[in-house]
Amino acid sequence: MPPLGARERARLPNSSFAYIDSTGRRMLPIHDEAHLRNALARFSRVNFEDDEARDRARMRLLKAAARFGITPLGFVGGQLRPERKLPRGQVTFALADVEGSTELLHVLGDGYGPVLNQLRRLMRSELRRAGGREVDARGDELFAAFGRAAAALQAAVGIQRGIGGHAWGDGISPRVRIGIHTGRPTFTEMGYIGIAVHTVARISTSAHGGQIVISAAARDALGTPLPHGIELLSLGAWRLQGLRESIELLQVRAQDLLDDFPPLRSLAMTARR
Repeated sequence: MPPLGARERARLPNSSFAYIDSTGRRMLPIHDEAHLRNALARFSRVNFEDDEARDRARMRLLKAAARFGITPLGFVGGQLRPERKLPRGQVTFALADVEGSTELLHVLGDGYGPVLNQLRRLMRSELRRAGGREVDARGDELFAAFGRAAAALQAAVGIQRGIGGHAWGDGISPRVRIGIHTGRPTFTEMGYIGIAVHTVARISTSAHGGQIVISAAARDALGTPLPHGIELLSLGAWRLQGLRESIELLQVRAQDLLDDFPPLRSLAMTARR
């Protein structure tokens, strides 16, 4: 797809963009099929100002997709299928993300695809074993939903053990960071929306490869006693980017998991330690 030049972009009306932020910056052009497909692929990587802005952009993308006769795949449209039977009400989300994926791509070149596929196979195997539901797999991320917090924790620990114990070869040792959060998202024809979705994304971003970080809400949903062999280490209360309230974050500790990590990543400010 040829890049959209400044002059061509300037001639397009606002209706040709899925998202316009409060400063007037226009993003996600949807004026033709090629740019619409690109916007669908980039949607999850846009830093929207709030939930309402994200939802408006999502609706514009879905309407444009219908206009061009495109069936959206992934997080934008994949949740529209009712047979997926995603959990409702109180939901625990887990978001896994490959650390340093760009650097790994540079190192492996064409060999990156098979490594990513193997990572996904390992993650999906543990997801199914724990009874979770895959919501989206885009790029190097896997987003899943669980009806029980204990199942999300089981899957996350299994994923880290599976990745850590796999013989990767080529001198590489890929690592995945995992965030877990429990909330009550809204389930609409567009899928899950609400602050819980944004929160788990921020928690995942804050973690390091090999680390599992959960929110206090997920800890409370686990109840007591914790699953055998699992310990939680409080990392303090943090204000995460884009979230109004600080939340307590905790690191999951268990046998065969990495344990020593630097301070959490990408945090806007410390509320208390």
